[in-house]
Amino acid sequence: MFIPLFGSGYSLRYWLTLITGLLECLLFAGLVFGYASLVFVLKEEEYFGWLCVDTNSTTDSKDCSGQDEQLSLVFTVASFLNNFLTLLNGYIFDHCGTLLTRLLAIALCSGGTLMVALSKLSNLLYPALSLLTVGGILLLITNMQVGNLFPAHRSTIITFYNGAFDSSSAVLLVVKILYEQGISLRYSFIFLTTCSSIHLARTFLLMPKTHIPYTLPENYTYGINCGKGNTDTVEETEMKEGPPTQESPETENTSLAPEGRTEAQNTEKVQSFSSCVKSRFFIFHLVWLSTMQLRHYLFIGTLHSMLNRLADGDSNLVSQYTNAFAITQLCAILCAPWNGLIMDRHKKKPLAPGKSTEQEADLRSSYLSLLLTVLQCLLFSVCTSIDCLPLQYFTFILQVLNRSFLYGGNAAFISIAFPACHFGKLYGLVMALSAGVSLLQYPLISLYGILSSLRAAVCPLSAVSKWL
Repeated sequence: MFIPLFGSGYSLRYWLTLITGLLECLLFAGLVFGYASLVFVLKEEEYFGWLCVDTNSTTDSKDCSGQDEQLSLVFTVASFLNNFLTLLNGYIFDHCGTLLTRLLAIALCSGGTLMVALSKLSNLLYPALSLLTVGGILLLITNMQVGNLFPAHRSTIITFYNGAFDSSSAVLLVVKILYEQGISLRYSFIFLTTCSSIHLARTFLLMPKTHIPYTLPENYTYGINCGKGNTDTVEETEMKEGPPTQESPETENTSLAPEGRTEAQNTEKVQSFSSCVKSRFFIFHLVWLSTMQLRHYLFIGTLHSMLNRLADGDSNLVSQYTNAFAITQLCAILCAPWNGLIMDRHKKKPLAPGKSTEQEADLRSSYLSLLLTVLQCLLFSVCTSIDCLPLQYFTFILQVLNRSFLYGGNAAFISIAFPACHFGKLYGLVMALSAGVSLLQYPLISLYGILSSLRAAVCPLSAVSKWL
């Protein structure tokens, strides 16, 4: 995918920023989505263990549905904040710049890992996971601007970064495997905390103080320079002078703008933010995202209890399937660009004169992507509802594929359907509103627990509980 980039004349610093940013997103930004692996360790460490009650004194069997609900609630709160605070995070990034935003992100991530490492208090999982998820999304937001350094491949790079964000959930699989080999949870999270020094070094050496301009000026530089010049002189000049005029050379490169949205640079033709929010495109897109996102959060939150039920309590079998799920999450970085290729499939075809604009062509091209995402989610939900343990391997593959299409398609559609100048606000708003819908996962998880408890005693309810 990146082969055309080689030999394109990009500086070494640009490449180092791109590669280190990809590794940062892959290893740290989306840790919270590996929660299914972490739950296995937390249960072994008896977090919320007092909620397990004896059901049979002779066989030492326990009902741990209360523990499962609390551990699921931890993920519910963290995933809610991951979306709800995206609007605030975008505002912070827009107004405070890259340096201050990344320092805040590093502080939040370090605080979260330290809480897990230095305390076994169960209730500290709530702030710890919340800090990790908010800090992680801030790291992703500051890294997505790296696509501006490679204008001709901007959308591809952003897609890869989002895929790396999803794949970082596999890091907690490594924590789980190390735990099974005798490395304590505490030492693993202390190591993750020390990695903050790498984030700090990258912040000062390979990231701008404010923002990377949407259209790069000539000889643009950033970070710490060994030679002459101020690190952010060009960037600050761009911000003060505003967007380039029609006579400037930068506007001649409007074809490099993502999705051909050059109309957004003409302030006379830009929709207002309120009209975008009230449009049917935004409303239907919000429903589209919220429904499928809730399905994914519900799946992750109930995965451990579902596997435990299908494996008849065999902890080794549950561990095997949990590992398989975490490994498939690594494939998100490979699945993410496929959606972009589907949406960009028309780019090499000339537009029919006078029949459609480039935006209309982009919108027509996005319909197939949106439809495929819905069909994937439907098939994934059907496979989840079938009580067949080996089938869950296929479910894991469908889940990671659909998740990659969902979030990549979300960002791409917003960039196509609305003016580029409102992208950050609209992206943050749709994620924040969808977070409110994601709160429904907790009552649904509670209902799932109730039906699962009654399943063995009341046969007619088994058919109902399978579909949750």
